[in-house]
Amino acid sequence: MSPLPTYPLAFTCPVGRDWRAPSDEDCFNAWDRYAMPGHIRAHSLAVAEIATAIAMRGLDLGYAVHVATVRASALLHDLAKDYTIRWGGSHAQLGAAWAMELTGNPVLAQGIAHHVWWPFPLDVPAFLMPMAVIYADKRVRHTEIVSIEDRFSDLIVRYGHIAQSRENIRANLEQTVELERLLGQHLKVDLHACAFDRGRLVE
Repeated sequence: MSPLPTYPLAFTCPVGRDWRAPSDEDCFNAWDRYAMPGHIRAHSLAVAEIATAIAMRGLDLGYAVHVATVRASALLHDLAKDYTIRWGGSHAQLGAAWAMELTGNPVLAQGIAHHVWWPFPLDVPAFLMPMAVIYADKRVRHTEIVSIEDRFSDLIVRYGHIAQSRENIRANLEQTVELERLLGQHLKVDLHACAFDRGRLVE
């Protein structure tokens, strides 16, 4: 049994010529609308750079990935973070609902809904778009690009105050390590060694 909440279905949407995704400016306007604090904006920008690099690499290798959707999902992944810090609730679920209302794009919303925990098999070819966002978020501690291990060491310190929280974080770490392995296998790149400082991933 999964130690974290699961959800009933995963969306798969074909990429077509009429696919729509908000621009960076649209996402920044959404940040303003929901009064996102500056430090969360900076974190989201860093996450978006990594997710975009992963999506571009996938596109180069022939995967059906819509780079603009991945980037927008990453920019909006913490849209509800400040609200739920203040008032409670799941920032992933609420942020996904807000993003769905704003964009009407279910894959964009899926990346937000599941950026904390992926409750399905780690099928990279089928779900590269949300998985790029999930992985990217796990490589950014505040605004600094770090290893998965460093990211989760920080999460344990900040959120691991009770046994259940520590168990959830450990399960999430195991999932993220496996996701990194699978992404690297499919994208033909060592993500663990990647500093994400050149815009595109290279072999």
